Amino acid sequence: MQQNEIGLIPALQDKFAGCILGGAIGDGLGTSTEWRTPAAIRERFGGRVEDFAPPFAPKPDGRHKGDGRVSDDTLMVLALARAFLEKGGQLDAHDMATYMVPEIFDKPTWVPEYQREMALIERLFYPEKYLLLRLRLAGVNPREGGMGNMVNCGAAMYAAPVGLMNACDPDLAYQRGINVFSAHQYSYGLEAAAVMAACIAEAARPNATVESVIETALRLAKDGTRKAIEAVVAAARELVTADDRHIQQALRHAMEPFDTVKGDVDEIIREGGYPSQFHSIEEVPLALGFLVFAQGDYKTAVLGAVNYGRDSDSIAGMVGAIIGTLKGKSGLPEKWVHEIRERNGIDFEATASRLCALFERAYRVEHTRAQQRNQELLALMGNEQHG
Repeated sequence: MQQNEIGLIPALQDKFAGCILGGAIGDGLGTSTEWRTPAAIRERFGGRVEDFAPPFAPKPDGRHKGDGRVSDDTLMVLALARAFLEKGGQLDAHDMATYMVPEIFDKPTWVPEYQREMALIERLFYPEKYLLLRLRLAGVNPREGGMGNMVNCGAAMYAAPVGLMNACDPDLAYQRGINVFSAHQYSYGLEAAAVMAACIAEAARPNATVESVIETALRLAKDGTRKAIEAVVAAARELVTADDRHIQQALRHAMEPFDTVKGDVDEIIREGGYPSQFHSIEEVPLALGFLVFAQGDYKTAVLGAVNYGRDSDSIAGMVGAIIGTLKGKSGLPEKWVHEIRERNGIDFEATASRLCALFERAYRVEHTRAQQRNQELLALMGNEQHG
């Protein structure tokens, strides 16, 4: 393998596996601390969470939310990957109605938290159930499907497959992300999903680095999303401490002005979710903040997100997917790679392998079309001799 400044450059299939596994591990680690404050996390677990942990507390609905069992974040990633595979190529907003809705409503899905197969929609939060309401029951134009939804991270949390299916082309990943996720989200919820897809596509490049991912996010992000990323990344660059409390306070202080979900790091006020050009979801900027602080170290970034609390499983899953794409499966902790499969009964690598094979086939078709277009344009411009 070649080497660059972040280490050995993994092969494309290794990057696909690293993305899916890296996201799943982060999600599985974060489920035990989701929507808890750092202070409550330290009290419950007797200090910092360093590994898969038991549930924070029993859930009234019987879910076992902890011990490495992945949440709806990862299950939606896998569902979107299956939608790509069912289509046999790139997706658009209309395809979300044709291929994604059946994955969450018509087909049984193994849900580790319940230890049974069920319709995935039964596990989803209300803004994700909006896909069924709008695209099938209401029959709206899929490009307008996300209009009126609660603005949240529900699309960004499963955007990684769009990035993988546009590997090494973050601009195209961003454009296709806007198209695909307009069926689900709007405003800064849609923006964040497209930016997340672009970060994954950038991370798939052979010479990608932490800095190139950040530069890509800042170049493509718009409005409050860009400003929030800029502020959180700037705060992360200034951190010269390993103290969790200082890190958490600094990153949250940078993020809070742009978040409609108010409160400092130890105070969660769950209100908001309204559209705005001036705001941002918290999860993508925080994922990029932990990416910068950790300088691409998987454990440091993911565990930082896990102990941050708030929407910890989504933040840890996003930064885990980005670093997993940068470094590949071979760059992830072997123990966690083994355990995430065993704890969930899901073959994550099989999905990643099939998605990578599909991408390679789709890319060959796109490359052939690009070559044909190039030849035709050169002919029109009178430059046939340079073709």
